[in-house]
Amino acid sequence: MESLENQLLIAMPSLDDSFFNKTVTYICEHNDQGAMGLIINAPVNLTLSELLSQINDELEQVPSLEQLVLTGGPVSQDRGFVLHSPQKGWRSSLALSNDVMITTSKDILMALGTDDAPEKFLVTLGYAGWGPGQLEQEIQENSWLTTPADETILFDTPIEQRWQKATEKLGFDLAHLSPDVGHA
Repeated sequence: MESLENQLLIAMPSLDDSFFNKTVTYICEHNDQGAMGLIINAPVNLTLSELLSQINDELEQVPSLEQLVLTGGPVSQDRGFVLHSPQKGWRSSLALSNDVMITTSKDILMALGTDDAPEKFLVTLGYAGWGPGQLEQEIQENSWLTTPADETILFDTPIEQRWQKATEKLGFDLAHLSPDVGHA
């Protein structure tokens, strides 16, 4: 299977896993060792301002950031990830495409809400991970569909509309799909 990096992984309506139901996951890495992605439409009950004040109680003034923090997945939920528009200068960043970077260092978090922050960003806690061949098997079992990542869905679409907007990119209505799996 070709790499699914920089793809959106869309949960099928029939996926009844309570954690992944109607999720959209941005795939950051996919190779022979497995896959890693960040769910982009599952908010936790925490704003960025609240997260920043928990991380650094030495901040004199916490920027007012009402953007919700997202759960990136069930793995390492104490670890933060920032998906953002391209911007160099952070300690631990990786370009995922021409339009998206990921940063895991604290320096970017401290810049959010300031002039130094990336133009567009989202913050997740945790990530979704799959072992070798696991994601490919789940796709064959009709749990997921994929479509190329879209910066507008990642950064500009309201959280509660991301699953619907991602499914619209596929060009058909998921409600009309059968949950049965068939192979010709």
